Amino acid sequence: MKKLLSVIIMSGCLISPVFAENNSKNSFLSFFKNDSKEIKSLLKAQVRYANRTNFKKFISTYDENYLNADGLNLENYSNLVKDVWNSYDDIEYGIQIKNIDVNNDKAVVEVVETSNAVMPAEAKMEGVLNSISNSIYYLKKVDGKWKVYSDKVKTENTSMLYGDARFLDISLTAPNEIEPNTEYTATLEFVPPEGVIAIASIANDKVEYPQKQAKEVFRKLPEDNILERLFVANSDNRNEYVIASIGLTKADITDLSIKLSLTGFGYQITRVNVVPAKEENDAKNNVK
Repeated sequence: MKKLLSVIIMSGCLISPVFAENNSKNSFLSFFKNDSKEIKSLLKAQVRYANRTNFKKFISTYDENYLNADGLNLENYSNLVKDVWNSYDDIEYGIQIKNIDVNNDKAVVEVVETSNAVMPAEAKMEGVLNSISNSIYYLKKVDGKWKVYSDKVKTENTSMLYGDARFLDISLTAPNEIEPNTEYTATLEFVPPEGVIAIASIANDKVEYPQKQAKEVFRKLPEDNILERLFVANSDNRNEYVIASIGLTKADITDLSIKLSLTGFGYQITRVNVVPAKEENDAKNNVK
């Protein structure tokens, strides 16, 4: 906010005395307020369109040259949205606008976004989806209207859990940012229900479209209920997802025969942004 006010004050100092006498300060503040109001309306309209799965209006809020930090252009992103809505049409989206920084015809907006849904039944088990992300939207004015031309997800955590897995307190940790070709550890921790055998795997994959299937190697959850895996960040400067897969099984023993039944399963996903050292330092300096 201080940076924004500094821009307004500096702009006011450059204005001619004739305009200064004409209450220029109030004009600039009014201009900023109008832009902020329009930007808030745009982002809230996005959520409204998404909740109604109105694809045409939703995608119209994006600039035709849109390109996000994951390397997805407008065509890629459009196809991704269609895929999600075709699979899950009852997702409830939400947004909280944390800060708006306007500079002439450009704007940077910090938001917290949520997604929640009851998932289609898999193996006759009810499922739930919960997701939360901290993101930055980059907007510009196009023919007098604000459009999103890029965005960056800073942090993102998503869970898709079915059956008894819905009631687990699951922790999946990994670094938010990492340099390319650098080792990092992902840790999964949860306590399975009494009398249940838990298996799990941790995999990673680059954020891309179409998304590739991550290779899974399931292991029995150790006695301390903690599973760890070491990864090496890709050298392509592509952001990554760490995906934990969980399975819960119960053993029924009758007349010396053992029958295993699936009682729950699911996925926990977290984002790891792969940032070159120079870019990471620039971002830290900009914050200062």
